Amino acid sequence: MGLTDPDQQALIGQARAAHREHRYDAAYDTLRAARELGALDPEDLHRLADAAWWLGLVPECLRLTELAHRDFLATGHLDQAAMQALDMGGMLALRGEPALASAWLNRARRLLEELPVGPAHGTLWYVDLSFALEEGRLDEASRTAEELRRLGREHGQDAYVALGHLGQGLVLLRRGRVTDAFGQMDEAMLLVFGGQVEPEWAGHIACTIVTACLDVADLNRARLCSEAAYRWLEDFEHAVMFTGVCRAHEVDLLVVEGQWTAAEHKADLVVRDLAELNVEAVGEVEYQRGECHRLRGEYDAADAAYERAAALGCEPQPGAALLALARGDVAAAWEAVCDAAARASTDPFRSARLLRALVEIGVAARRLDAAGSAAARLHDLAAAFGTPGFLAWSAHCDGVVALASGDATEALDPLMRASSGFRRMRAWCDAAAADLLLSDVHAALGNAAKAEQYRDSSAAVSHRLGIPDAAPRPRSELDGVLTAREAEILARVSTGAANREVAASLSISEATVRRHLANIYLKLDVRTRTAAAAWAHRHGLVPGARA
Repeated sequence: MGLTDPDQQALIGQARAAHREHRYDAAYDTLRAARELGALDPEDLHRLADAAWWLGLVPECLRLTELAHRDFLATGHLDQAAMQALDMGGMLALRGEPALASAWLNRARRLLEELPVGPAHGTLWYVDLSFALEEGRLDEASRTAEELRRLGREHGQDAYVALGHLGQGLVLLRRGRVTDAFGQMDEAMLLVFGGQVEPEWAGHIACTIVTACLDVADLNRARLCSEAAYRWLEDFEHAVMFTGVCRAHEVDLLVVEGQWTAAEHKADLVVRDLAELNVEAVGEVEYQRGECHRLRGEYDAADAAYERAAALGCEPQPGAALLALARGDVAAAWEAVCDAAARASTDPFRSARLLRALVEIGVAARRLDAAGSAAARLHDLAAAFGTPGFLAWSAHCDGVVALASGDATEALDPLMRASSGFRRMRAWCDAAAADLLLSDVHAALGNAAKAEQYRDSSAAVSHRLGIPDAAPRPRSELDGVLTAREAEILARVSTGAANREVAASLSISEATVRRHLANIYLKLDVRTRTAAAAWAHRHGLVPGARA
């Protein structure tokens, strides 16, 4: 005997209860069984689509959402039809299908234009706010955020109040008002943790706040917010999208900490779960996978990962440029980082990362004026935002430029601040790099004990992280700058030997030593013995120094 209509209604009742309780697997299975007995009404079709989305079944969710959209249109529920169109646009955008996403967004806009302003408009306004932020129209984004809050209050929709706080926080963050920005975001999170925001918006808000922390390199805040997001996820057994995005954020933090094996494992999970859900997140973890390989000296694997990231629409810089530098192709590295920095000049968050790389590559390319200019621009960003990461990056770059310019005394304080800042953020690879430079500084200043202390500190961290020792620079490359005799004299001078001692050790006159030093200064474009010594330490001429 077959099931009857009452049997279908019983299934639907069970499914609705499961959906309310966020038991999306049960809601999905039960609604599918009910649908086999007959057509579902648009609301239940939407619930089935929603359950499929939470379970990560995006192709099915897209089909069901489009059917629900058509059914809402056919029954004259234009506001609901518009909401389904917005859902279609959002999912397609995340899947990397912008043309179709734009078409659905425009359909939703046309439908809502025929209706008085109501809750259905809130999602569209949030999309508009996001576009305005992305394009730098901050005044417009701020006004839209205030309209969202007002709409939410008038219609009792706390989700839109929270989104308004979030949007305003993102505007303030781009304006450098970091404390006020996170204050607004905290207001949004209070509504989330109070259970006043629908799960799909709650997850989005939590993930967006972690992204904001990472954007401004406030890594300890990012860790706290990421832990809060994971606690929120404990109430959702099935949340493929948000779990995947949380893991993607965790990959970023693990890479900074030097936990590269763990980062790659998390990246594998993100790729597995979000390949059809969120192309941007997958592209980002592929980029971070490239960073893991680059920092371990696995250059071919890094190159392949950066290429996968680029194919998914993720900018592979500055990693790809730093990879070219590591391979010794300074010209390609310089061209790539300059191009990327120019394209990102209006985005302070992207600019900060690219300026940092531009300084490192500029010094290697002996473009000290350009490196100094980049360090100055990064200094301005760090002063404007005042976040721990930006301040540490800026101090590090100031020290790099000062040391490259031959002023070891001027390099000492910023590099000390950078080393301390990196340690507070658990950015161990960066801390090792800063300590290595501090070793160069103290060697140039004649403090051999301090130089050894910082060199040992850097080596210990590098060994723990699995960073390979720098390979010695080929002699032919050094000979292109200095003659063999000049390199020999500079190596001795850089250990603190006086001209008289160098002359005696090489059986030449002091006048010959002075003449060679004058040629060395000219070739290296430096003016002091200290600057020449710093160059020698950076290029591996001094025994025990890094290559």
